[in-house]
Amino acid sequence: MNIHFQDLIPEDFDNNSRVWIYQCNRIFTMKEALQLEETLENFTKEWNSHGSPVKGFANLFFGQFIIIMADETLVKVGGCSTDSILRFIKNIEQDYHVELLDRQTLAFIIKEKVQLLPLSEVNYYIQNELITADTLYFNNTILTKKELLKNWIIPVKESWLASRIPSSNFP
Repeated sequence: MNIHFQDLIPEDFDNNSRVWIYQCNRIFTMKEALQLEETLENFTKEWNSHGSPVKGFANLFFGQFIIIMADETLVKVGGCSTDSILRFIKNIEQDYHVELLDRQTLAFIIKEKVQLLPLSEVNYYIQNELITADTLYFNNTILTKKELLKNWIIPVKESWLASRIPSSNFP
């Protein structure tokens, strides 16, 4: 699985640009992904904050992660603008019959595929060596472009998750 997504992130956005990641509970079909691409592009074209256009970016990654980014060097994204993201995401959920706001499901790369696991089952997967310290994890808690580029896909041992799992559980 090719995990090198960095070339798809706009270079002309400031490293401190704000980032929101929404993980889908399934992979979008090709038809859905093509429709969604247009929907994401339209959202960023029309995205405003206090009447001023936001320099925004939105795209679908790995068929199931929507990443939205705002470069706030010229226009800050205020409360109404962040609310518009949430409304937009909820509309996508309804239109495509998916879940994008479930923060209790984690994503890993296992056997060259994105695998979603409920947080409550992670210890089971570790104990049975399906997840190891080196298993790649999608860290959807990142907040900036700089973090996205360096810390979105990281080994479990480098994530916030490592501190919640006893090190004795790692083989």
